[in-house]
Amino acid sequence: MKILLVCPHYPQPGAPGFSWFNGFARAWTDAGHDVTVITKAVDCAGRAPRRYAWRWVTREQDGRVAVWRCHVPLGSGRGLLGRAWALLGFVLSALTAALRVPRADVVIASSPPLVVALPGWLAARRMRARLVFEVRDLHPESAITTGVLSGRSLLTRLLYALEAWAYRAADLVNVLTPAFRDDLLRREVAPAEKIVCVPHGADLDVFRPGPRDNAIRRELGWGDRFVVMYAGAHDRANALGQLVDAAERLKDLPEILIATVGDGPERARHERAARERGLRNIVFCGPQPESRMRDVVNACDVGAAVLQDNPTFRTVYPGKVFEYMACARPTLLAIDGIARKLVCEEARAGVFAEPEDGASLADAIRRLAADPVGLAKMGRRGRAWVEEHASREVLAQHYLAALRALVEGREAVKPLQATG
Repeated sequence: MKILLVCPHYPQPGAPGFSWFNGFARAWTDAGHDVTVITKAVDCAGRAPRRYAWRWVTREQDGRVAVWRCHVPLGSGRGLLGRAWALLGFVLSALTAALRVPRADVVIASSPPLVVALPGWLAARRMRARLVFEVRDLHPESAITTGVLSGRSLLTRLLYALEAWAYRAADLVNVLTPAFRDDLLRREVAPAEKIVCVPHGADLDVFRPGPRDNAIRRELGWGDRFVVMYAGAHDRANALGQLVDAAERLKDLPEILIATVGDGPERARHERAARERGLRNIVFCGPQPESRMRDVVNACDVGAAVLQDNPTFRTVYPGKVFEYMACARPTLLAIDGIARKLVCEEARAGVFAEPEDGASLADAIRRLAADPVGLAKMGRRGRAWVEEHASREVLAQHYLAALRALVEGREAVKPLQATG
């Protein structure tokens, strides 16, 4: 089977950032399928290697995966207008790539951003291939509830129209969580028989338990401190100010350190806030290559997953918690809803704190730091749960089965049951 994937992020080997599809593409090519990717030329921080300068589309190989990297206007990612300009540049260059890539049997357009549906649809029409529209976040709803977009603006109405069109145009819709499926059915934008659910998981060959006192811990200067680490985007939706607030409430415990790994438009603001408050118990370590992330996770004592106190985020599974669990690290979860049910109730691999509540986070961290036996038990339970329910290899095969059924024209594609 020939698979074309249109997604915004597909990091190069050794580059910072993470994409779920790097692992899927490797698994699918290992199974004998051809995989082509259309993606951005910039990394997660908006930087592009010099070799992409002044090039509209660049074709290269990542192992057995053919990758078409598409131009994004540099320096255009700040502010709403800047991000819109960057997306316009990407969608135009991706449309060009969609006219040039080799024929595929099935095209996957992975959103957000919603505009990936356009080059995905064009490629599918040109090739007479089946189209899968993937929902990894509910847009534009999440942009509205986080305050990025106004619910009544013309842009928002256009995005809702684009979303509805993408569901109609797709032959299959893959959603990341069962709650996303419920939302689509409630709004009647996609029929139940068109929806499957292949959730997040972890690559157990990459993320596995390792020594806490490793070279990464020494390099980052964490010493013997009890480290609560957040890994991921530093943007408005993550509301990392709650970690700064928690750090201020933990100043009386210098043996506890809060660390963040990653990058984003809000990072500088939170670093400045920490400096202004004179906090020495929170550090911003910046982005790390995917190849180092296993050791980064193993170097911490607790992995943190935090988001805004936002009803939309009650529907999401943050991908980072699966890597924490795979490395047998407990999770500090400041996200309510289905993520809380999965991590704290089903896997029993973490503790919950109220989102955007620095006091609740600080209290949870104090309890975790005082209970090393409980930490070890949560870590072991998390690893066991991921092995049973959320191996990336197993999920890649589930996804492949749905794609194969679609290409072969079977009428009934039963929804795959997501964990949680």
